[in-house]
Amino acid sequence: MNLPNYITLTRILSIPVLIWILSSSHFSSINGDRELLASALFIAASLTDAIDGYLARKRAQVTTIGMLLDPVADKLLVAAAFITLVQFNPGTVPAWMAVIIIGREFLVSGLRSIAASEGFTIEASDLGKMKMVVQIVSVVACIVDHHWTLLPWYFLSLPVHPIALASIWIMVGLSLVSAADYFIAFWSKISQHSEKRRRRRSFVLSRRRKRNDVPAI
Repeated sequence: MNLPNYITLTRILSIPVLIWILSSSHFSSINGDRELLASALFIAASLTDAIDGYLARKRAQVTTIGMLLDPVADKLLVAAAFITLVQFNPGTVPAWMAVIIIGREFLVSGLRSIAASEGFTIEASDLGKMKMVVQIVSVVACIVDHHWTLLPWYFLSLPVHPIALASIWIMVGLSLVSAADYFIAFWSKISQHSEKRRRRRSFVLSRRRKRNDVPAI
């Protein structure tokens, strides 16, 4: 275990805390304290995804356990946030949206696992990186939307509900498009991999036939 792995573990440990804050009656929503605390925790947990990866590369501490824990932590955080939001703010986050968003995460994980078993990788696309930013905005907006219609911010009043609705719909759209993008990239690479393997097998078989066809002297 090293520092990047410990940071990844804090992201995993923050998940039950986030669920507890949003689901527990110990926190009052009268002043919006629960929503602000949950939002701050989710933002902090999401930022650790960039921090642990940066430190692992910077300190040359990329490990097998880190490569395993990091995507697991990401998927668990996303799934926990949206499943809890279905109960916490069902008017903004219906169950079918959560199913699409979470389903995309598991689809990409499955494709990457198959790719790894075949000996190649699927790089993160720009759509995937954009999805991460929209994901943070949508989760925070949907949490805050539970208490505020307009959120005072300096001399402005942010229209929380329209932002929450727009961001969650954009999140659903990006989930579908990025899932298709990952699948196309996966299909292209596995087709190339299969073709190379077929050619290699044909080459080996042809060499064997030639060897067997050489007449004995």
